[in-house]
Amino acid sequence: MDAILPTAREIHPLEKETMWRVAWRLMPLLMCGFFCSSLDRANVGMAALTMNKQLGFSSAVFGFGAGVFFLGYFLAELPSNLVLNKIGARLWIARILITWGIISGLTAFAWNDWSFYAIRFLLGLAEAGFFPGALLYLTWWFPSNYRTRMQGIFLSANMASLVIGPPIGGLLLQMDGLMGLFGWQWLFIIEALPTVILSVVMWRLLTDRPADATWLTPDQRNWLVGCLAGQQAQREAIHKYSLMETFVNPKVLLITLAYFCHQMSSYGLIFFMPLIVRGLGVSTGMIGVVAALPNLVAIGALVSWSWHSDVKGERLWHAAGAWILEGCALAACIFIGAGHPVMTMVALTLAASGLWSSQPAFWALPSALLTGTAAAGGLAMISSLGSLGGWFGPSIFGLVKDASGSDNIALLCLAAAPFISTAAVMLAGHDPRLERIPGRS
Repeated sequence: MDAILPTAREIHPLEKETMWRVAWRLMPLLMCGFFCSSLDRANVGMAALTMNKQLGFSSAVFGFGAGVFFLGYFLAELPSNLVLNKIGARLWIARILITWGIISGLTAFAWNDWSFYAIRFLLGLAEAGFFPGALLYLTWWFPSNYRTRMQGIFLSANMASLVIGPPIGGLLLQMDGLMGLFGWQWLFIIEALPTVILSVVMWRLLTDRPADATWLTPDQRNWLVGCLAGQQAQREAIHKYSLMETFVNPKVLLITLAYFCHQMSSYGLIFFMPLIVRGLGVSTGMIGVVAALPNLVAIGALVSWSWHSDVKGERLWHAAGAWILEGCALAACIFIGAGHPVMTMVALTLAASGLWSSQPAFWALPSALLTGTAAAGGLAMISSLGSLGGWFGPSIFGLVKDASGSDNIALLCLAAAPFISTAAVMLAGHDPRLERIPGRS
């Protein structure tokens, strides 16, 4: 976490010591949680390599089932985040972890399309609130000049799961026949266990607010509480949104549209990447490794781009520029074609880099705009409505692929989404006054 400290100004020793201690105490916990979250929602893509054939799923059935997760997620996310804001992150995040871990493991016992749909829907209900809750939690602990890079570090855990998950999933698929279970069943069971264990760790080690942090010195607590309170007062002096105002605010609605389109392309790629790689002629044993390569490169792009956004104090073009790269790279896949697998993988790597690098700067926009209960509700609304794109994208990809028989035509549908995201955030705009630190020019 060497990148947590600003480089454009001198840092007071108290600030430096405080932020180092906060980062090393909280970020590993949140990153482990997001790693498990991403693993348990996306491992269905690796399982599909054998599960689809054994359960008789078409691409359309699989795409709908993989994406129906987001319907449950959509229904429960807003109330979940409001509960977290009221009772605290420690207890509520632990609750989220243990319920989704158990339900994720139950996916191993799906026997037909409707049981698959039901379990994925319940998984969405159980996991709802973790991601926007973690983003809200970061606003409770990190001043704005740290927040984008901390969101980048947090989001890198998602990328790590997409790098580590496919190769591990490929190995677990080789457990076919052990104790009478298929390899895809072992994949779901084994990958659910860390989440259940982590729920206990979160409950024991997470701290709700800076004022409760006995592991900080009194001076460190006072500095952090004062800095965060000053930034909140400054934002509310510009405009203080109520919860109901947030739900109808044009800026928030445009940001929500941007996230919807982001999720379309994101989960279309996540769920179907192993199948796309197989279509390039990669052997079954190497699919997990090759599918992980774009995300491995994207981790470096994500962290460095979020650091650059904080140093420059700029959000809009850091989000928009990354989305433009993603859209162009996805469109390039169509012209390259499956006959050039290396070039296709280069394009997919650029697409993944743009896709994930957009997110820290993007989430800095609503995090700076909203405070208090409005932040809890607004972040949840953006995440929940936007998450429906995670259902829409895989479903459209699966339908188009079944109808056309082509990954490239299906990718064309995903390529338009990042450009819509770009237009939406540019229309929403961003007030730079929301980023200023009280007492500094």
